[in-house]
Amino acid sequence: MYFCPTCSNLLLVQSDGAQQQLYCQTCPYIYPVVKTIVQRKTLDRKQVDDVLGGDEAWANVDQTEASCPRCEHDRAYYMQIQTRSADEPMTTFYKCTELKCGWQWKE
Repeated sequence: MYFCPTCSNLLLVQSDGAQQQLYCQTCPYIYPVVKTIVQRKTLDRKQVDDVLGGDEAWANVDQTEASCPRCEHDRAYYMQIQTRSADEPMTTFYKCTELKCGWQWKE
């Protein structure tokens, strides 16, 4: 995407037969395209926050018999959180008790 240096609006592509140009819809700016334009930008990924509160949130929760979908261990920690409106049932979140796994899932 290219933007107009005059008014900062998005430049659009216009084709006049064999010649193409980038033009602005709000001002008279025109940029003739004489060769292929390629511009790449790699974006850094943000670190995602643990919405369930991290390891501290799982410190004092109960355990139940639940099969882990990843390692098939038969016990899991669980907590219930109201994620929707009050008339909807609570969402149950699970975390595998196997130290090597620690997989989290919900029902």
